[in-house]
Amino acid sequence: MKSLPVILLAIAFVAAVESCPSSHLAALQAVKAGLDEPYLGILNTWTGTDCCNKWYGISCDPTTGGVTDINLRGESEDPILQKAGRSGYMTGTISPEICKIYSLSNLIIADWKAISGEIPSCISTLSNLRILDLIGNRLTGSLPSGIGNLQKLTILNAADNLLSGEIPVSIVNLGSLMHLDLRNNRLTGSIPSDFGNLGKLSRALLGRNQLTGSIPTSIAKMNRLADLDLSLNQLSGPIPDQIGKLPVLSTLNLDGNRISGQIPWSLLGDTGLNILNISRNALEGGIPDVFGSKTYFTALDLSYNNLKGEVPKSLSSSKYIGHLDLSHNHLCGRIPESSLFTRLSSASFDGNDCLCGLPLLTNC
Repeated sequence: MKSLPVILLAIAFVAAVESCPSSHLAALQAVKAGLDEPYLGILNTWTGTDCCNKWYGISCDPTTGGVTDINLRGESEDPILQKAGRSGYMTGTISPEICKIYSLSNLIIADWKAISGEIPSCISTLSNLRILDLIGNRLTGSLPSGIGNLQKLTILNAADNLLSGEIPVSIVNLGSLMHLDLRNNRLTGSIPSDFGNLGKLSRALLGRNQLTGSIPTSIAKMNRLADLDLSLNQLSGPIPDQIGKLPVLSTLNLDGNRISGQIPWSLLGDTGLNILNISRNALEGGIPDVFGSKTYFTALDLSYNNLKGEVPKSLSSSKYIGHLDLSHNHLCGRIPESSLFTRLSSASFDGNDCLCGLPLLTNC
């Protein structure tokens, strides 16, 4: 049987673990003071001195009692949101005091629609951070220049905000990063030339910004890249040949840029690409005649370019093409006969110079 002093010591230790450090408590109180959530009362749970106990969205390390997670999502399946029958809405700014919680592993303040201000630059000092998710707010300013210091970061999501400035060059130092989403902001400048150093990245989503310059050839080194979205920017220059040779790339969206040159044959052959959208650019030349029995596209969109020549005959030998759009180019000649085309409408081929044959009504 344990002696009374040992039992009292154990109780004291448990009590100490359950209470978050005073510095973390003060930081969270500053975060709360900077935000206003008027409808659901989520931040009303942030009362008392034990932030590890029933504070909404706060999790702590069971050993040290330090705060490890801030998980505040305005759109989720959380019972509070479902019971209210509405998504979240929050105004205010993210207090720099949040950076005093050095033990933070996950920082999620997402989809609140109206949180504004800048991302505190000191975020780059949180060396234990693995997830930084700030999607769906109205954050302004630039990404912290020292973001590359976060060597444990696996997810960086700041999409659907009002961020401006250039993508920090240091971002290429995020050796653990697997998911990058900066879509739908106002980012300018070029994509860092060493972007391909992000060797573990599987999703790179940079669409709907104002990025300029060319597509970095270093992307050819990203052997784990499955989804690349650079659409609706102002990128120019050619499509690097090596992109179509990436081993697991399945989705490539480059539409709505100023990309020129010819379509690399590697994008259309028997690759693993499943979705390819390079529409609304300035691509020239013919469509490479490299389709085959392993070609499988759920969507293939080459529309609104300056492509010439015929529709490749090998296209009819493809295993599957779900959506095809070759419209608004300068293609000519007979559309190959194929069961693949029987379910397509004329819109897939409209706006060319002299195409004929089904599904167009123009006879050859």
